[in-house]
Amino acid sequence: MKIYRGLRSRPPGSPGCALTIGNFDGVHRGHQAMLALLNNEARHRGVPSCVMTFEPHPRDYFAALHHKPELAPARIATLRDKLQELDRCGVHECVILPFNARLANQAPEAFIEDTLVGAFGVQYVLVGDDFRFGSKRAGDYAMLDAAGGRLGFDVARMQSYEVHGLRVSSSAVREALGAGRMDDVAALLGRPYSISGHVVHGRKLGRQLAESSPGRGDGFRTLNLRFSHWKPAASGIFAVHVHGLGPHADSPPLPGVANLGVRPSLDPDDVNGGRVLLETHCLDWPPALAASLPDGEAYGKIVRVELLHKLHDELKYDSLDALTQGIARDCDDARAFFASLHTQTHRQTTRDRI
Repeated sequence: MKIYRGLRSRPPGSPGCALTIGNFDGVHRGHQAMLALLNNEARHRGVPSCVMTFEPHPRDYFAALHHKPELAPARIATLRDKLQELDRCGVHECVILPFNARLANQAPEAFIEDTLVGAFGVQYVLVGDDFRFGSKRAGDYAMLDAAGGRLGFDVARMQSYEVHGLRVSSSAVREALGAGRMDDVAALLGRPYSISGHVVHGRKLGRQLAESSPGRGDGFRTLNLRFSHWKPAASGIFAVHVHGLGPHADSPPLPGVANLGVRPSLDPDDVNGGRVLLETHCLDWPPALAASLPDGEAYGKIVRVELLHKLHDELKYDSLDALTQGIARDCDDARAFFASLHTQTHRQTTRDRI
């Protein structure tokens, strides 16, 4: 997938496209159905499929403009993960527009003529059933459809997508993540919820907790990933699977326990203080894996962490001893979760054989 940042980054003379517009936070099953239709229409017309999305989220922009952070939506996915899912859905191009005052104040008619027709040369535009655009959200599907008839492009509208009678939406995913209902999240997304990124340096405190001997550094070592938005839709302690550490692309994931949040037990002078971090402790660190990594460390490596089951919300511990005991309990609970998964899988396999 080709990624363009801003209208001017798309090369002059690029072919027209089949376009859809939206935030696509989470790229849930409703988004996936829309992208499948978009790809089909693009193939029929012999043009690339293209997604126009925004960074920051428009509601982030207006929350900052009015000094009301509570208006900003909780973010499901990082930009990296959103782009990876769009690519996985077969989209040919993605244009990321900066949502700023110019775009927020642009008249809907100018957006159609200057952006959709002038910059993209659209042949087909697909939008959701609640799509609004332009200054004060004055543009709607009827306006877009009328402009398409006048300017020579087709317009279609995708109705709501439902799973077991539940409307699939980013809001529904956010609500399920906030409640820690990870099975519901997976049903809405069509896959387990995950966060990916480069492993970054932290304070290296975890490896000192419960180490076998002073200076050994074999305690609760963690893989640290930054979540780029200040308000993640999920937070707390989770049983997880870690992908991307093995020597091969198909290496099995490692079970672990992870903390997603701001780490209230650490002081604000922590190297990642104030940032949302996903800290993951692998329950097992096979010697062969350590030998395959430079100096036995994973810094700089891109990993993907699937959040499978929420154990509890973040807790503030009064001492490092209390924190150590809390992490140990979390590890035990995560191991119990994975043991129950193994039992369920074994029972299902036995039933299938019968």
